Amino acid sequence: MVRQNEIRENEVAVDPPAPTDAGLVFIGRIATPWTSRMETPRQGRHDGPLCRIEIFEPWVLALKGVEAFERLEILYWLDQSRRDLVLQSPASNGEVHGTFSLRSPVRPNPIGTSIVKREAVEGSTLLVRGLDCLDGTPLIDLKPDRTLFKPIAPPQRGDFETGDGPVHHCQKA
Repeated sequence: MVRQNEIRENEVAVDPPAPTDAGLVFIGRIATPWTSRMETPRQGRHDGPLCRIEIFEPWVLALKGVEAFERLEILYWLDQSRRDLVLQSPASNGEVHGTFSLRSPVRPNPIGTSIVKREAVEGSTLLVRGLDCLDGTPLIDLKPDRTLFKPIAPPQRGDFETGDGPVHHCQKA
């Protein structure tokens, strides 16, 4: 695990543009047992420690129905991560990989995501297992695991399109 501003052999950092607000609103805060990147797991485990996700007002009502899903996708802001590495050496052996080919917390836009096991909903708090972030990490969003979710809204044409038939490229209208 790399320390906050450490550059390992063959890693490349760039001078990124100044961060600007993309209009995100933190909807909660995550409580985990980890206070240092050096002790935080690289990937969360569904048998890992129980963690708490506190949802802020006015977003608490948005939890209605979440208890129907055993797994949730949690998106969070890795607020203590650096944002300038384009090549990283996760094994600290000089072999580098592009940032976009890794699940490293070091990213231009440090958004973390975990699929967690929901253990309980207690008012404005979710109890989950499977996180891999520092204590106090800001919460961006949460949603049902896409593999468990069936849309509630009526189907629309695009829901039935497949890769069969003529090739259609995405382009501006």
